[in-house]
Amino acid sequence: MGTPEFPDLGRHCSVGDCHQIDFLPFTCDRCDFVFCLQHRSYTSHKCPKANNKDVTVVVCPLCAKGVRLNPNEDANITWESHVNTDCDPSNYQRATKKKKCPVPGCREQLTFSNTIMCKDCSKEHCLKHRFGPDHKCPGPRKPEPTFPFANMLRRSQKVEPRANSSGSGSSWWSSSLLNAASSFRSSAEAGMQKLSIATSEAVQKAKDGVTPSSSGGGLVEQCVQCPARFSTVGALIEHAEKSHGNNSQPSRGKVTIDACPKCSKGFQDPVLLVEHVEREHGGTSKA
Repeated sequence: MGTPEFPDLGRHCSVGDCHQIDFLPFTCDRCDFVFCLQHRSYTSHKCPKANNKDVTVVVCPLCAKGVRLNPNEDANITWESHVNTDCDPSNYQRATKKKKCPVPGCREQLTFSNTIMCKDCSKEHCLKHRFGPDHKCPGPRKPEPTFPFANMLRRSQKVEPRANSSGSGSSWWSSSLLNAASSFRSSAEAGMQKLSIATSEAVQKAKDGVTPSSSGGGLVEQCVQCPARFSTVGALIEHAEKSHGNNSQPSRGKVTIDACPKCSKGFQDPVLLVEHVEREHGGTSKA
């Protein structure tokens, strides 16, 4: 066997009747014996392990799934195991029902080779109706707005005349929301403006010494250090600065007078000022 240069070249066929030397032998992947070209197949050399690697698949009539039969196991045992574990009868319709072209009147079944998805409507059609005019493509869908209440407000504005006549609540809710937001903003701005004007007027009245009681000529303001009485707070402050400005008595400190922001009446004690506002002006100090 072989040549002087290659003594291991070639093998004899394992079939007893043949035993022919072959320089390109074949090794069976089941029984691992060497055979010649004529006996290389399973049937020609009667391989005893030819069925060990056979793949047999049975389609289940209940769920349309493929069940692989094990050569080393009884087929009945394999089938019973599939029925008890993997069998799902609800999958039969999905597996056996074939897709068809959605164009009315077209009965073409959609397979892997004749299916085209439209880029505009994202639907699958057959090759005959793959273009937009052929399947009456509605075109790409418009993107939804990011603001979630935009559509609701837009719909309420469109049906506003009918909603007002019928008294429905959707348009009323949206219009009430907008009106409430605008009125709250306007009222807040008006309130801040009124407060600023009232504060400026109260400060100016206190500086000028103009009070409602000064028009009647009554002396309502009394000095806390002497019996003198004055008609305005400004006159009282001027008297205190001129007459008692340098007074250094230990029991008399610097006089602090708080004026009422509504009538400009002065009070030395803040508690008396609060009581005066609650009693005379109803508890509010707005000018």
